[in-house]
Amino acid sequence: MNLRNTGLVLEGGGFRGIYTSGVLHWFMERDIYFPYVIGVSMGACNAASYVSRQPGRNRIVNIEFVNNSRYMSVRRLLTRGELFGMDFIFGAIPRDLVPFDFKTFFENDQICVTVVTDCVTGEAVYYDKRVIGDGYMNLLQASSTLPFVGKPVPLDGRLFMDGGLADSVPIARSIEDGNSRNVLVLTRPRGYRKKRSFLVDGIARIRYRSLPGVWKNMAFRAERYNAVMNMIDRLEAGGDIFVIRPREPVRAGRIDRNKNRLIGAYNQGYEDAEYYRDGLFSYLDG
Repeated sequence: MNLRNTGLVLEGGGFRGIYTSGVLHWFMERDIYFPYVIGVSMGACNAASYVSRQPGRNRIVNIEFVNNSRYMSVRRLLTRGELFGMDFIFGAIPRDLVPFDFKTFFENDQICVTVVTDCVTGEAVYYDKRVIGDGYMNLLQASSTLPFVGKPVPLDGRLFMDGGLADSVPIARSIEDGNSRNVLVLTRPRGYRKKRSFLVDGIARIRYRSLPGVWKNMAFRAERYNAVMNMIDRLEAGGDIFVIRPREPVRAGRIDRNKNRLIGAYNQGYEDAEYYRDGLFSYLDG
């Protein structure tokens, strides 16, 4: 299997990203490690456990703790403006409860890029693990912070949020970084396109009036997402990329506390990876 100049691109999607966790578990069981990985939001969290060589870790983190009030709490959202306990998710869990293997993550030679959105300028910013160092968990928190249910994360003198606001599927960045071949893991079925909500756009403009990078990206997110999906369809049809996507819609929602649905999404990703096996190997051997 030839993985040279091959990138792995991981979409976000909140808890739908549990699907990707299952796909990566299948990869790791077969010792399939791409030299370059780029992820957005939940895709970035999946990339972290993949590069740290910890199969199943994201299953534990995002399923076993999901009903813990320290992980997610409506009361916290109403009183503090945060649905998720970010200190718990990116502090206590990786440091103590489900330890993240920082040593393996930083010492192996895989390139791992995390996408965040600058809340003021609106630009996508791409951080390589080789330069972020000790701030990595803060970076993951920033990439995973969704509008309306989280607060901007300060890093390097800037404010960041969900990387998917500016670059939902960073295939263009992977190509720009020199990857002539790319494997994509998406969390929506073939043909899915976003629809713009002018109501949400209006609320976002009021809520984030001092952070134009947030509300402006939200206003054009559907248009940009659909454009990149059209690009992906063209590249896939030409055999230039290989796409693993749900054969059926993932039942888990963007924010979901139902363990059965989350476990189902994880298993769906694992099973779909097996389904795509022959096509994937053929692409990588080509």
